[in-house]
Amino acid sequence: MGRRARELGLGVGRLATGPRNAITDVRGVRVGISTVIEGDPLGPAPVIRTGVTAILPHPGNPFRERLFAGVSAFNGYGVLTGNLVVEEWGLLNSPIVIVDTAHVGMAYDTVVRWMTAADPAVGDLDVAIPIVTECDDGFLNDNRSFGLRPQHVLAALETAGGGSVPEGAVGSGTGTQLYGFKGGIGTSSRIIEIGRDRFTVGVLVNTNHGSRHQLRIHGAPVGEHLRDACPSGSEKEGSCIVVIATDAPLHPAQLRRVARRADAGLARTGSCANDGSGEISLAFSTANHIAREGEPPIDQVALLRGGQFWRAGAPLDRVFEAVADATEEAVLNALFAAETMDGRDGHVLHAIPLEPALAFLERWHVPVRRPS
Repeated sequence: MGRRARELGLGVGRLATGPRNAITDVRGVRVGISTVIEGDPLGPAPVIRTGVTAILPHPGNPFRERLFAGVSAFNGYGVLTGNLVVEEWGLLNSPIVIVDTAHVGMAYDTVVRWMTAADPAVGDLDVAIPIVTECDDGFLNDNRSFGLRPQHVLAALETAGGGSVPEGAVGSGTGTQLYGFKGGIGTSSRIIEIGRDRFTVGVLVNTNHGSRHQLRIHGAPVGEHLRDACPSGSEKEGSCIVVIATDAPLHPAQLRRVARRADAGLARTGSCANDGSGEISLAFSTANHIAREGEPPIDQVALLRGGQFWRAGAPLDRVFEAVADATEEAVLNALFAAETMDGRDGHVLHAIPLEPALAFLERWHVPVRRPS
């Protein structure tokens, strides 16, 4: 049974988490998961190990009520559709959908149709350019069979909720790896105080990155120690998608900087953004809703002041710290939650061997908690 990092005494940083320690701690943010596991590796049918993860940024219509957003790439070998719109307008106006690489086009088409059905303005007064991004799960999943279908995308969108978020080998993380072990979906959150206000920062990761020897947990070279603990070698890195949500009032340039701080969290776990890996981050703020219409065409927005005298300390530093810590812990949650999974052509991704990992961490003087 999968665990979370905090259950093992491996929570990250000094900041408190939200009640679920998940991206859904940011009020209004919802996550939907659709997992597709089909075919016996020993049978004649295609072996499908894939799925969809959908993030709805608020309960309203994102096409009409846009949010400030920013994107950043640690390494750019990947796809995030609509990134030019986010960079140009600084606005997020769709759900965020994560799939496998082979199905970006199908998912994009499905989201456009879903948004068109929801709003008569789509395709008439303006076009939908949704955010769809990907990780390649082809080590376990038979990419050539194209096993993901529109109904799986719709299921993730339509069942999205604000409760606890499933982690590990689920949704778009069903077939992905993490430092040569089984990986998948992970999430975490942090609470920060700025003046008299409290804000939440939530992170969701879709992990598929890194080589076995690179894995570090709380600074300890666990991957090097576990290099030969279970079979590894033929799986390859294939991206990490990081989605950051916050209710702190940030403008697009600040959010681009916030998205970049996910790189610090990934690096702490060992990532050096390998050449064939797309470490891509998107950050958005729910604090200001920017309408498409209305008079006068001027919005009054709240913003966290940036660029203070650096000797006085910048409030934005607390957001940066929260993002780095939550990203690191989200990766660890994906690692410890995932269970061993088999796939096509006899391929297997093994869960990290928990007891040897914890024993090694103890020898490195990292306090751990053994599962009961």
